[in-house]
Amino acid sequence: MRIIAHLDMDAFFASLEEAGSPIFKGLPIAVGSDPKGGLGRGVISTANYKAREYGIHSALPISEAWRLSQKAKAEGKPEVVFLPVDFERYNKASAQVLEIIRKHAKIMEPASIDEFYFDLSYSAPLGRDCALGWKKAEVICKKIKKEIKDKLKVTCSVGIGSNKLIAKIAAGTKKPDGLVIAEEGQEGKFLELMPIRELPGIGPKTEEKLNQQGIKIIKDVRKFSREDLYDLLGKWGLDLYLKARGIDDSPLEENREAKSIGEQATFQHDTLNFIYIGEVFDNLCKSVFKRFLQSGFKTFKTVGITVRFSDFETKTTAKTLKKETKNEKEFTIEALKLLLPYLDKRKNPHKKLIRLIGVKMSCLSADREKLNNQNILI
Repeated sequence: MRIIAHLDMDAFFASLEEAGSPIFKGLPIAVGSDPKGGLGRGVISTANYKAREYGIHSALPISEAWRLSQKAKAEGKPEVVFLPVDFERYNKASAQVLEIIRKHAKIMEPASIDEFYFDLSYSAPLGRDCALGWKKAEVICKKIKKEIKDKLKVTCSVGIGSNKLIAKIAAGTKKPDGLVIAEEGQEGKFLELMPIRELPGIGPKTEEKLNQQGIKIIKDVRKFSREDLYDLLGKWGLDLYLKARGIDDSPLEENREAKSIGEQATFQHDTLNFIYIGEVFDNLCKSVFKRFLQSGFKTFKTVGITVRFSDFETKTTAKTLKKETKNEKEFTIEALKLLLPYLDKRKNPHKKLIRLIGVKMSCLSADREKLNNQNILI
């Protein structure tokens, strides 16, 4: 019998900020770009549940978040507290969560900075008393939740199921501070009345396409054969056939690593000013390289950049180096070589102004000893 838990920190960044400053207690908090009085041009990274009541959520443009905050203020509600992102603080807290989980689970997979899978199958006794295994898993998860709350002063939600898919969906059904169990054999019933968007991988476009076929809840998917779903969605249709039935055999990846480390910056005003863009880009490179040094990886091999123009056309370019390196100067020079053509006629013939730039490194090579003691996932 397989028992998998998925732990999801509740509004992690914003919750940590609230827990770390008594003056923020009970206030709506949004972590992300500087709103600049409504003229800011970035996005929200995380909002706590109080801010979400205002309609503020992750990826929302900061200008819109500011407008919603002012609307709430005019209605006599508390104004939103806007705070900058503090990755160093969040990574440290994430490592603490990882350490707490490791006390109770031998096999685990950090899925991101605030999400973790761990295997509690060992809690199931030999024989037919399966219920005892699920009960023991519940007790273990309650201990983990309590220790996280006691040490970090923030909450998390946990889902327990027979596989990663069910555990993840369960964790999201009762947030914040929830604990939901979907025992083996109950997967179909657990899922059937949920909206199809609850299944990982279904976005707005796929949802619209499925709605046109009368598919609105997960139970509706099961009316279609594998062949029907393949004709409708291609290979993804075959995955959907299994997911709708709660079938997921994917293993926990204990040594899962970051695919890349990168950062972006949105300019306050669209620009082609070489000096200004160069300064911002240099700071991005320094910040990315600093995070690379802290991450536990020892080398990288690919450098990439992103450019978004004023009309929102977005371009990405990458270069794979001849050999792996850990040289900061080489990283910066190669990234700058990729950026420069977008500042002149080579890749910007119409001299369009630039709204956003980004830089990243990928093809990371791990220092296993350091990674085993850290949880840096980008």
